[in-house]
Amino acid sequence: MDTTFEDAAIAAPAATSGTFRDARHLMEDVAGRLRDSLARTETDLAALLHLNERAESERDELQSHLDQVAAARDEALSRVAERDASIERLTIELRHARDIASDALVGKAKDQLAIAGKDSQLVDLRQQLERQVAASAVESDRRLAAEMELVGATTARDNFAAEIADLRARLDGLSGIVAAVNTPRA
Repeated sequence: MDTTFEDAAIAAPAATSGTFRDARHLMEDVAGRLRDSLARTETDLAALLHLNERAESERDELQSHLDQVAAARDEALSRVAERDASIERLTIELRHARDIASDALVGKAKDQLAIAGKDSQLVDLRQQLERQVAASAVESDRRLAAEMELVGATTARDNFAAEIADLRARLDGLSGIVAAVNTPRA
């Protein structure tokens, strides 16, 4: 028994030594693969870090570009707001100008109507004046004719009075003659 144990003890180190060698070889193989995997991982990690740095750089550039675009947008919105205010102001001014123009047109139309009315009134007044002048001329002509008739009648009367006086004087002269003729002569 002891022999078997001894044999086993002698055989065990030799077997163990082979097993250890196999285990060591296996561990070195696994360690090599792990080193290779670690080296690839480090290479991949370095590539990823490089890509990450590039992505961060691009992100920073994009952020800068985005900030510029936002500033341009804000400036454009400010201009749009100014233009909207300007358009609103111009629209109000245009409405005001239209109101003034409309008022002016209405005023002009009223003035034209008033002028037309005044023209019509002037025509009426002119016609009335012409009628009155014509009537006055007719009346004046009648007065003149009446005065002329009166002058003619006065002249005729005066002529008649003179003739009557002349005839009376003659008649008186004839009456004296008739009285002398009628008076007896003694």
